[in-house]
Amino acid sequence: MKVEELSIPESLQRLFIENGIINLYPPQEKAIKANVLKGRNLVLATPTASGKTLIAELCAIKNIIEGNGRVLYLTPLRALASEKYDEFKKYTDIKKKNGRKISITISSGDYDSSDHWLGRYDLIIVTNEKCDSLLRHKADWIDELSLVIADEIHILNDAARGPTLEVIITRLKEINPKIQILGLSATINNAEEIAEWLNAKAILSEWRPVKLIEGVCCGNECQFSNGKSIKVEEYNRDPIINMAIQTIKQRGQTLIFAETRRRTVSYAKKTAIPVNRHLSKMEKRILNSLAKKIIGIGEKTRINALLAELVKKGVGFHHAGLKVLHRKIIENAFREGRLKIICATPTLASGVNLPARRVIVSSYKRYEPNYGRVPISVLDYKQMAGRAGRPKYDKIGEAVLISKTKDEQDFLMDNYIFAKPERIWSKLAVENVLRSHVLACIASGFASSEERLYNFFRKTFYAYEYGAELILAMVSKALKFLYDEEMIRFKQNSLKATYFGQRISELYIDPVSGVIIRNGLNNRANFLTDLSIIHMICHTPDINPKYYPRRREINELESYVNIHSDEFVFPIPNRNKMIEYESFLGEVKRASVLLSWTQEVSEDKIIEKYSVEPGDLFRLIVTAKWLLYASQELGRLFRHKDIVPRISELREMVKKGVKRELLPIVSLEGIGRIRGRMLFKASLRTINDLKRASITQLINVPLIGPNVAKTIKEQVGGLIKKNEWEKLKKDKLEQGSLFD
Repeated sequence: MKVEELSIPESLQRLFIENGIINLYPPQEKAIKANVLKGRNLVLATPTASGKTLIAELCAIKNIIEGNGRVLYLTPLRALASEKYDEFKKYTDIKKKNGRKISITISSGDYDSSDHWLGRYDLIIVTNEKCDSLLRHKADWIDELSLVIADEIHILNDAARGPTLEVIITRLKEINPKIQILGLSATINNAEEIAEWLNAKAILSEWRPVKLIEGVCCGNECQFSNGKSIKVEEYNRDPIINMAIQTIKQRGQTLIFAETRRRTVSYAKKTAIPVNRHLSKMEKRILNSLAKKIIGIGEKTRINALLAELVKKGVGFHHAGLKVLHRKIIENAFREGRLKIICATPTLASGVNLPARRVIVSSYKRYEPNYGRVPISVLDYKQMAGRAGRPKYDKIGEAVLISKTKDEQDFLMDNYIFAKPERIWSKLAVENVLRSHVLACIASGFASSEERLYNFFRKTFYAYEYGAELILAMVSKALKFLYDEEMIRFKQNSLKATYFGQRISELYIDPVSGVIIRNGLNNRANFLTDLSIIHMICHTPDINPKYYPRRREINELESYVNIHSDEFVFPIPNRNKMIEYESFLGEVKRASVLLSWTQEVSEDKIIEKYSVEPGDLFRLIVTAKWLLYASQELGRLFRHKDIVPRISELREMVKKGVKRELLPIVSLEGIGRIRGRMLFKASLRTINDLKRASITQLINVPLIGPNVAKTIKEQVGGLIKKNEWEKLKKDKLEQGSLFD
């Protein structure tokens, strides 16, 4: 089927043809024939790069042009939301029937807002959690949605993120029964079942634009599913390195999936030297420029410096420990063919479009807390394998698992290569997950009675798979908890949230976290300090990540607890209760990390002292900021006027990573913890000090260049003498200095 045969606006046809899209892929043709462009619900389960996104774009833009309403695009990850936003921007020059251009926006943060401004846009791209938050805040434009696109719908199977997607789809269907739902996934075994739940048609296909062959490598030989085998030349003892180098010699790129962040860095280091030998002078110049860009972003740390050094050699690593901007540089450099190898954790397989000629899955096991190293699911393996093969560049893509013995090779062939992905099962009926969604239904006014609440949960995917009785029993248990903790009240036949319950739902925290913060605010420590407040939020189930004390840290943590025993809000557990006591020490470790951050200890030193990963530190700071905000809001609700300003101040300290004395000046744009400290040392400690300072005085402060100095003066309202500014620029040019 050709694009020109589609019943879509001419402007849309023209844009596709201009971008080289003339003919539809077979799965796309199936979707069109299933009437997806006429509003039919659809679950499209086809391999990576088979054209699912194009169908989503067709449906969305046609919907908008014809004026049927607004379109909501759901993704499980912020990175994927950002990628989709970039892809959709090409449609912003197309006009709707009313003559106005199509407007597109993205939102993934600030869970305590209804974001009324989103209602001004035609296409709204959000993460699943952001959508859930918008429903809790009763965003009025939700009623105007005509199409919902749920990308990576197999996330329903994920215990952490699946329930949120399941609940928001169920709610959106209830709000507008006529809404069109388009579910997209590369790997679903029971797609027909999900389609039946959504009253949709399932389109299944194994067609790919680039043929995929999967295999297992043992030693220097790879056995593939098509019966062929290849010998891998030995450059190194590690077959992973050998296969990666072989791909580069054939002018291809390699994506290596490793089970931990440390392993990604290790593989990147091992491959860097041999890869560097295959780079041209021009490639090295471009990579050197990228390395400088990496170093120039944010505070310089060992991990940034290491990444930059490896990028110079044509290799990168990619995991949650990197800053977002660093990850984007790595992704773009790989797409452009600048980087030859990326070593990544499996999270990269979750939607971000980075195809490679060869994908190597270094291990079929992954560490799970309390379980040790366990085999990954076939679904997870297939997600990684699906990244093999670059459309327009490769005729074949190869996905390879690594085995240590022939017996293991046979096991992997049977249980991964020739196996089908597992069924998708709802994970909604988990107590801590369910109580939050039960409260949200009541607090948003969506379920105003027990009967309506039960009817809603009867329509979930969980009820469809397991029957309603199990989920309703769990809902009843959640109701009892919420009632006992005074978050909801019953009045005759109605259900209503209390002010406390309403605020917990809007703040997007676990009701148990709300109870802990409420109790912590009510039961003050004997000696209230920053530690008291920080430990209170570290005691909640929402704090993430969950650091656990290492053996060598226990004595030091116990000494810390003894010294600060009067500062804890909650009782210190008995040492004989080992599980409870170790959990408490983990909380103290998290609190110590955060307090070190507010005392301006460098990221490198924190990582070294506490053995934490860089990405985990960032996640801890982000989570702590939100929980401090929640504490601040609950402090207002319960009229703890004395402590609210202190919590607010502490939140800013965590956000900026500074001591209290720097708060006035780090509030300025362009002034972080390092520049702020330099200004403070130069006796420029207040806004008034900065206002009175001359531009020359500011520039004499280390790390404060001319443009930063000018930005400071513009913000504080000080005068910049024109002759002084012109002379400064002239001096800098004569010195050959960079004018930042």
